[in-house]
Amino acid sequence: MPANRFNAFTAYGVGLGLRIPHYAHILEKKPVVDWFEIISENYMIDAGRPLHILDQILEQYRVVQHGVSMYFGNAARPNRDHLRKLKRLTKRTQTPWLSDHLCWGSVDGRYTHDLLPMPYTWEAVETTARNIREVQDFLEIPVAVENVSSYAEFHVSEMTEWEFLNEVVERADCGILLDVNNIYVSSKNHGFDPYEYLDAVPPDRVAQMHIAGHTKFERYLLDTHDHPVLDPVWKMYAHATKRAGRTATLLEWDDRIPSFDEVHREALKAHKFLPDAKTLAA
Repeated sequence: MPANRFNAFTAYGVGLGLRIPHYAHILEKKPVVDWFEIISENYMIDAGRPLHILDQILEQYRVVQHGVSMYFGNAARPNRDHLRKLKRLTKRTQTPWLSDHLCWGSVDGRYTHDLLPMPYTWEAVETTARNIREVQDFLEIPVAVENVSSYAEFHVSEMTEWEFLNEVVERADCGILLDVNNIYVSSKNHGFDPYEYLDAVPPDRVAQMHIAGHTKFERYLLDTHDHPVLDPVWKMYAHATKRAGRTATLLEWDDRIPSFDEVHREALKAHKFLPDAKTLAA
């Protein structure tokens, strides 16, 4: 299958999130890892231990930045001071692309520190695409937007989530960070077919994928990232890779974090689904 039209980073295999409990193991043992994903906001500072650790990681590993506070769906335009700090970090890491979430989360400078779902309206399409274009132009690197897990829906929505996603990325001319676990969680919470979602996503815009574990409660699923990937999500991931081809994949494990080796072994399971992938030794 040819390289993904959006980014062509087919050499990126399976990555891990860079997390504090694993710093010592990584720096001492230097395990073989395709790449690390960092949360941009944790390193958008002038000095200190996080940057000291990051610079050591950059000496040996490729790093891709992932954000949690861009809020592309906000009515307001992106914060320029935030973008300047972010661009300085992208220069430091040489991240080949940057991702953040298709959501909103702040109003008039007040931040919820949460990834709030969007109303799927044409007005929101235009506003969100405008913000993504502005960020992409300012940073001068490709941007990929991630679908979020959701637990509520807006009555004013005029289309499905996947139709909204497709309209936004087409008008913004950006990529998609396809979070397979989030699709599964939202499909159970809202009663839609997750494979209809996957089949509707344009495969030539899928720049990256996320996989993770979730928790089942009596009436809903919660995107907890605190245990291994469940079988239904692996099956969806296999379907997604058949459509999009070899795509950079990140295993998320952000709570009740076990040893590095356990997280690494779980991530490496993804290799068997990647076309022409060579399994790395754990």
